[in-house]
Amino acid sequence: MSVKPDQAQTAKAGDLLRALRLPIDAIATSAEWGVAKPDTAFFYRVIKLAGAAPEETLYVGDHPVNDVMPAKAAGLVTCLILRGPWGHLWGNDPAVPADLRINGLADLSALLESTGWSPDALGEEK
Repeated sequence: MSVKPDQAQTAKAGDLLRALRLPIDAIATSAEWGVAKPDTAFFYRVIKLAGAAPEETLYVGDHPVNDVMPAKAAGLVTCLILRGPWGHLWGNDPAVPADLRINGLADLSALLESTGWSPDALGEEK
């Protein structure tokens, strides 16, 4: 699949984020990869970048069709963030197969801890 400019995060966005020198392991954009969501190839690239098994990798997104469903199809653990119009529209819809749901990124750490998951070993019980 070729990536259309309106579907991808640009390479420039990746360069700008990397220039911030954030305390994170990696930054990549769909334009750099040449594949965009909801193509499952995008999520396989996420798995490769993470260097962990899909069931040990948590993908957080706000759109059921672009984020949650294709991430689950790739075998990732999914979390629906209830922000923006899509997150709020489908936030409590049981048809959205998200493993977890959060109101904002600030809630992620506490949710993982309360469910017995850790950022270092998702899916393993404490």
